[in-house]
Amino acid sequence: MNETPILKAENLYYTYDNEKSHSLNGFSLEISQGKKVAFMGANGSGKSTFFLCCNGINRPYKGTLYYRGKPYDYSRKGLLELRSKVGIIFQDPDSQLFSASVYQEISFGILNLGVSAEEAQKEVEQVIEKLEITPFRHKPTHALSGGQKKQVSIADILVMHPDIIILDEPAAALDPKHTVLVNKIVNQLTQDGITVLMSTHDVNYALEWADEIVLLHKGQVLMHGSPLDVFTNKEMLEQTNLEQPAVLQLFESLCKKGILDASLPLPRNLSTLEGYIENIHTISK
Repeated sequence: MNETPILKAENLYYTYDNEKSHSLNGFSLEISQGKKVAFMGANGSGKSTFFLCCNGINRPYKGTLYYRGKPYDYSRKGLLELRSKVGIIFQDPDSQLFSASVYQEISFGILNLGVSAEEAQKEVEQVIEKLEITPFRHKPTHALSGGQKKQVSIADILVMHPDIIILDEPAAALDPKHTVLVNKIVNQLTQDGITVLMSTHDVNYALEWADEIVLLHKGQVLMHGSPLDVFTNKEMLEQTNLEQPAVLQLFESLCKKGILDASLPLPRNLSTLEGYIENIHTISK
């Protein structure tokens, strides 16, 4: 018996210009609990619009969203409950952060859920430590670096113990150091069993990280499958202006040259491909 998907979109339509065009155009998708799902596609394909619908910020004018099998409740109480379970981290943290200090910022959401001050403090302290925020916990939010703001915006959501966390281009505008840190935090989330939806243009990262890839095109799901199924479908990639991950291109090239055996499992990261090459050298010796 199949489990009820944690999130289901059924024939969604959404427009920003009175139906002259559709950012979502018959969008349907099911997401299972605990999955790491990368959303990919050209700018304007509907990724951010769908994410805003998932959190209840946007309400589709047609179609239905389901959380754990129940249709979305757009009442004030229903949205408050939904947003404690489905959290979104915006591409630009300044769109999310509004409190004077880091500690106040992280405390706001959980206190708004009616948690006692004592319990809220305990939860906030735990998430501050977990996300390595302690060195700047009392700083004004406006004085933080881009990477620190991203950490705090994730803490905002994580402190409420969501079932789903949505990240819209989490590494956008970050330096390499903070990109590594944010990726580390994302890995922690998935290890904790949280369902993570992420939009990204980084095919190499998506191949290694994701359980599933969703390709979007003109407000619809063009393809939904495993990373290897999606990234070996060159026709679908071309429609979404994406290239194959470098490791798959290199593997294909080495197979064509007879250096590697094409029957080997497709590699999802560079270390696996390096292992194949090292094994050739070991055998040849």
